[in-house]
Amino acid sequence: MNTRLLNVLMYSLIIGISLMTMSNVGANLLDKETKIAVNREPQQFIAYGFHTMGPKHSVKKAKVTSFPIESERGFDAFRTALAFKESQGKYHKVNSLGYLGKYQFGKSTLEQLGVNDTLYFLNSPSLQEKIFVKNLNYNYKVLKDFLEEYEGKEIAGVKVTTSGALAAAHLSGPGGVKRFFRTKGRRNNKDAYGSSVKAYMKKFADYDLRTVLKS
Repeated sequence: MNTRLLNVLMYSLIIGISLMTMSNVGANLLDKETKIAVNREPQQFIAYGFHTMGPKHSVKKAKVTSFPIESERGFDAFRTALAFKESQGKYHKVNSLGYLGKYQFGKSTLEQLGVNDTLYFLNSPSLQEKIFVKNLNYNYKVLKDFLEEYEGKEIAGVKVTTSGALAAAHLSGPGGVKRFFRTKGRRNNKDAYGSSVKAYMKKFADYDLRTVLKS
């Protein structure tokens, strides 16, 4: 075998060995990457706050706190509706008969509830709200026995509810509501503007006042 042929054979052998080595290295690298890809934990996402965590991080779920939501016909809705009927919700309103504030209290009622300075009362929304709740609970206490007897029943075509009776008591005092119950609706007191116990009982029925009424 001459020298030229020997050199060609040696060169071919070297190239063959090099190709095999490169192939094995590539396969090992590919296998390693595949194992990494298979073993890598996927990204985890926390729904709370849209925060993301990278690979191999554990995720601790946040506590979900529930808050009580007042009914659409709860106390806030009741007092808003009643205030709009009385004064269109105006704290500084004084009507032609001298009734005062957002809920149109008379001076004698305010005195019974401990308010003697009507000017201060007109300029204090927080006091007006406080007195409204105080009066509501006073009327509820006076009418409680009647409500236990009549609630859910119909009198003169009107369903008796706590909220309706208390709205009517705000209009005519608890005495007017008692007379309505006792006479089966025949005594239906009206104010100077024509609003009646029966109309208030119907208009303000079925509000949930449990969050504000004291047992």
